[in-house]
Amino acid sequence: MEPEWDQLSIDTPELVAIEMPVAGIGSRFVALLVDYLIWVAAIAVLLILIALVDPSLSRFSKIGEKWASALFILALFLLYWGYFTLFEAFWNGRTPGKRVAKIRVIQKSGRGIGLFEAMTRNLLRIVDQFPGVYAVGVVCIFLNKEHQRLGDLAAGTLVVHERENLEASGAGSSGRTFTAGMFDAPTAFSEQATGTMRTIKPKDFDVAASGIQRLGPSDLELLEGFFARRLDFSMEMRASLAQRIADGILAKTGLTMPQGVSVETFLEEVARQLRDLVRIQ
Repeated sequence: MEPEWDQLSIDTPELVAIEMPVAGIGSRFVALLVDYLIWVAAIAVLLILIALVDPSLSRFSKIGEKWASALFILALFLLYWGYFTLFEAFWNGRTPGKRVAKIRVIQKSGRGIGLFEAMTRNLLRIVDQFPGVYAVGVVCIFLNKEHQRLGDLAAGTLVVHERENLEASGAGSSGRTFTAGMFDAPTAFSEQATGTMRTIKPKDFDVAASGIQRLGPSDLELLEGFFARRLDFSMEMRASLAQRIADGILAKTGLTMPQGVSVETFLEEVARQLRDLVRIQ
């Protein structure tokens, strides 16, 4: 039986609404527990280092001990804040704990987060912890349908389930995630011709220039937005978005889809010719 999660509809920059499975208290608790275990282990190593250095400082003066204490407090803060911030900013919205729980942080637009969003949401983590055991954060999560704590509200972020977690009970192939790099963009397609298979690339076919002239810079921006983000979608969502964009282009231009050409290859060729047309204009 498949797990059920709250679904949130997000309007992407491609003007298509997608359903995102929002992570709840349970999965976020698992992620936080794993992260804290790693963090405590790092603190233990830091304490051992301080214990080795502190005796040598105390031989010189009491000021040395104060500096050691100050440096320890600073290191404690940087380790706590930096752990979550740097992992989320540079590891596709995930910490080791989030990877284990198969969740990640994204912007409300559906895009991945950057350093600014990671810094903002984690600076307020200490507020979410008040008065203890993340009481403020838990209450905040329960009070809004997007399950955002204060840090998420300030940064405009969401915590969602990875796509592979949703598709784990599907057919034998490995699950896809929202993360980029898990699969390659299609660069060619196959066509059955005279009983043999041959590989065809975008340059092997052309679309009518008269149809392309009916498109404009906004259409090119839509196509470029899809190409930039398609690796962030599951295969099913990616195909659905490509088909919707292609349907809009076909309706606007009066073109017909070439036989044996994949939808994304068609969009790539349309974008290529449209770039040339925009340059000329």
